[in-house]
Amino acid sequence: MTSFNLICDLDGVLFLGETPVPGAAEALAELAAGGCNLIFATNNSFRARNEVAAKIQRVTGFPATANQVVTSADAAARLIAADRPMSFVLGGDGITASFEEAGIPCTTDWTEAEMVVVGMTPEFSYRWLNDAAAAVRAGARLLATNDDATYPTSEGEQPGAGALLAAVEKASGGRALVAGKPYQPMKDLLATRLADGPTWVVGDRAETDLALAEGTGWKSILVLTGVGRPDDQPSPDYVLDSIADVPAFLSSRVA
Repeated sequence: MTSFNLICDLDGVLFLGETPVPGAAEALAELAAGGCNLIFATNNSFRARNEVAAKIQRVTGFPATANQVVTSADAAARLIAADRPMSFVLGGDGITASFEEAGIPCTTDWTEAEMVVVGMTPEFSYRWLNDAAAAVRAGARLLATNDDATYPTSEGEQPGAGALLAAVEKASGGRALVAGKPYQPMKDLLATRLADGPTWVVGDRAETDLALAEGTGWKSILVLTGVGRPDDQPSPDYVLDSIADVPAFLSSRVA
């Protein structure tokens, strides 16, 4: 295969929680060996890039690196890096890691906040919600790493960052700017990672992964190992059973 880019989602594509999708490691190895610029793009902002790469390797066996990973926290950090507002983070360490790298200060005191940033965290609490909403009502801007209502796991769908964001918006009366897939901040960040050649997007969720390809000239592939189904909108360019089918599928299209 000639040089090409593959933007690959994680949850529902490579694994479900700690359970790998069968054939994921072999498929990624074949793609990498065939000249593919692999980019792992996730809306899950809970973990830092090095932790995401470590999970890919631990669960699937493919030796991913942090440099191959792009998270919605990275997109959020890039979006506000110019003015670097004091940020109150309702989310995981992945957000604070990306913000620290971008030189964006963070605070645990909502009264200092110029920006409230919401992402996925299983540690969500009423106190956290109250503080975040109070900061927004006091004038802080509201930014979400992503607005996915759920995310897939081996035990089924669980509440995602969008569910937490909805609580903050309802309690504060604010409306968030969203950085992750499929919004423009993530598209712009991913564009900086592309090499020469065509770009393909592989995902399991139409409204995020497939919508990411809209207006870019990128082609989308829906895999059926996560939450998506072929009749979801926007429609994918192609539908495959799983990531294991991607190398053979692309071999005749990017040769």
